[in-house]
Amino acid sequence: MWWVRHRFGEQGRVPAITVTPKLNRQTTWFWSILRSTHGLRRRALLGDLVAIGACGLAVGSRFALFDILPSGLPFLIFFPFILLTTFCFGLRAGVLCAALSSLAAWYLFIPLYYSFAIGTKNAIALGFFVLVIGIDIALIHFMHQAASQLQEEQAITAGLYEQQRTMFQELQHRVANNMQFVAALLSLQKKKVGGSPAAVAALDEARVRLETISRIHRRLYDPERLRQPVGLFLQELCGDLLGATGATNIICLVDVPPIQLDLTKLTTLSLLVVEVVTNALKHAFTPDARGTITIRLEHLDAQRLGLTIADDGRGMPTGFKPESSRSLGFRISQGLASQLGGVLTHQDGPGTVVRVEFPYTMAPVA
Repeated sequence: MWWVRHRFGEQGRVPAITVTPKLNRQTTWFWSILRSTHGLRRRALLGDLVAIGACGLAVGSRFALFDILPSGLPFLIFFPFILLTTFCFGLRAGVLCAALSSLAAWYLFIPLYYSFAIGTKNAIALGFFVLVIGIDIALIHFMHQAASQLQEEQAITAGLYEQQRTMFQELQHRVANNMQFVAALLSLQKKKVGGSPAAVAALDEARVRLETISRIHRRLYDPERLRQPVGLFLQELCGDLLGATGATNIICLVDVPPIQLDLTKLTTLSLLVVEVVTNALKHAFTPDARGTITIRLEHLDAQRLGLTIADDGRGMPTGFKPESSRSLGFRISQGLASQLGGVLTHQDGPGTVVRVEFPYTMAPVA
């Protein structure tokens, strides 16, 4: 359960959320190995020296295993040295190591030994060795080229994404600023309406709604909050409402399972919560009374959620029918419930209970 407590001037503070993407370990390991060879493959002279040394090690290993390996496998030891040299130092080093290894195997380990004379069968075997190792070298070379090209494309994509994200964030920031600007204009217009209390109240109500929407907008479009749970978001939202109204004697409890909603549904849900909670803060409690507002979001089944907002205030007036009310707040709440795909219902006593059930589809993971 999420708890929001604003009492006797104490305001809860919520730490910043940092989103860390989960990376595939095998992919990370593969890319780290490839990146570690980039510098080596650019050093041609070092690659030549390593190719010569690898060929020498292969020859020494073949001599050491001369009595163990069958005489019909003169090229076996040379394969891993050639492939590792190609992988780590590139095409030039791999070709050089393969050429030296072929000559060494031909001269030292193919009868007649210590001679370049060769029979038909051994010539065919040597030809297959050259063919196979040539294909392996080519595949490793193409793999490195494809990996480098893919990495460049990923860097370009990441740059474009960052640019788009920055532009989108700036756009949303300007939208929120424009809302604040309109709210400030409404405050100025109050001075021109004269002594009409109804007009002043209407302008104040419109200003408060714009400021609230602006705050919701800033929170929803903050990139650091993309994976923020719904419960934590509603917790912060209720904290803003309690702080803005100065309701230090009201406690707001938020009970939400660990779910995520898509941005459109979360926006509508947030506006609905704001309307109902604001209405409760204005009408449910007397000025000095202490009270509790409870927000609960629960799974009704695999495809439906139920939102309940309850207060322990004085309840609805006798004979009051919300569905036929001409109050702007009630009409807005009903409209927001319709956008969620549900219908808003009210229950009286003790306090007031507002409930809406709506369809739910799990938000895709970014």
